[in-house]
Amino acid sequence: VQLVESGGGAVQAGGSLRLSCEVSGGTITGYHMAWFRQAPGKEREGLASIYAGALGTKYADSVEGRFTFSQDNSKNTAYLEMNSLKPEDTAMYFCAAIPRYLSWWPLTTGAVRAWGQGTQVTVS
Repeated sequence: VQLVESGGGAVQAGGSLRLSCEVSGGTITGYHMAWFRQAPGKEREGLASIYAGALGTKYADSVEGRFTFSQDNSKNTAYLEMNSLKPEDTAMYFCAAIPRYLSWWPLTTGAVRAWGQGTQVTVS
């Protein structure tokens, strides 16, 4: 399975962005989908996960209430709506696919089967 993110960019604090993750080479419902981010000098952080088939979502405390994870199964695409962005949200954001036979939460990088190339989000 291959993942391609889009939608990153630069935004002022308090603004919004929507990231997209298009899945190819497989069906999105065959995986738990997830978003991670990594800031310079920091470990990759799991932000949100959606149970295979979009049957439930989980969020890290750092983004709960501000970020919304959704997916459109007909388009094989996942989305991360980010609102009330803060400078500390600045990072490279990665989409990830986790086999459905593995745990979907809490997120661990070791469970990820495929990563996207990443998209930069900068909040000033």
